[in-house]
Amino acid sequence: MIAAHDFYENRYASFWTAGGILFFRYKQDTVIDIEAAKCVVADRIRFQDERCLPVLCDMRGVLSVDKAGRDYLANSGSVLALAVGLLVGENVSLTVSTFYLEISKPAVPTQIFTEESEALSYLAGFLQH
Repeated sequence: MIAAHDFYENRYASFWTAGGILFFRYKQDTVIDIEAAKCVVADRIRFQDERCLPVLCDMRGVLSVDKAGRDYLANSGSVLALAVGLLVGENVSLTVSTFYLEISKPAVPTQIFTEESEALSYLAGFLQH
């Protein structure tokens, strides 16, 4: 695990902040089960240091998400998130993300994007000045 004030990485993902937005990128071929979900949420909350931020979550590296992991992310994954932009590819992550939005009903405004620029435009509307 690598930790620094402006960058953090664990075995599932890396995250950093820029322009008031938290960037969260899952590593390639990540399988999200309950253990992975709890780990990334706990590490993200520690990294944010009680700051509420809009979150760009890059899910293009996610291979699969099981029900327990998906449910945990829907309920606890939005702590300290003002809004979430899910960045997905046009394969498994799009299917997983759409299912997540429709079934798990995340607690904060959440949208799916295939283009990072569109996700950043969406999240800019949630920046606190």
